Amino acid sequence: MAQALRALIAAALLAIALASPPAAAVAVGPRAPSWAELSPSDREVLAPLATEWDSLDPARRQKWMGIAKRYPKLAPAEQQRVQEQMGAWIRLTPDQRRQAREQYKSLKQLPPEKRQDVQQKWQEYQQLPPEKRRELSSRPPTTQLPPPEKRREPDSRSGAPPAAKP
Repeated sequence: MAQALRALIAAALLAIALASPPAAAVAVGPRAPSWAELSPSDREVLAPLATEWDSLDPARRQKWMGIAKRYPKLAPAEQQRVQEQMGAWIRLTPDQRRQAREQYKSLKQLPPEKRQDVQQKWQEYQQLPPEKRRELSSRPPTTQLPPPEKRREPDSRSGAPPAAKP
C-alpha cells in the first residue's frame, strides 16, 4: 500500500514536472499512432509502455508522444528518471492511475508556493535512507486538523461542540 502511494506521488510529480506548455507538448488530432507506426527513436523512449501502447486511448498516447518528443532535450539523469517513472506508471493498476491523475489535478490547483512546498517535501523524502522511508511508509496516515478558523472548540459550559457557524 505504501509503495503504491509512493508510486502515485511519484507519478503525479512526474506529470507536474513534464507538464510545461501542454499545448506545445500534445499534438492535436483524434488519432495517435499504433506501436508499429512509431519511429524507432520514439519506440526506444516509450519502451516501458510497449505492451500496453495499443490499448491506450488516443489522448493518452498523444501525451506520451509529447514526453517522447521532449526526451532528447533532457539531461541524462532526467532521461533515466523518466524511464523509471514510465515503468512505475505502467505497473500501476487502472484505479491507481486514476488516483494519480486526480492527485495531479488537485496539486495543479494548489497555489504555486504550496505546490513548491509539496515538491520540496517529496525531494526531502526521496533523500531519506531506504530504511527510514520504509518506516515512514509503514505508519498509518496521519489525519490533519482543519485550519484553526475551521475548528470548533467545545462550549465551555457544557463541553459540547458549539453549533456550526454559517
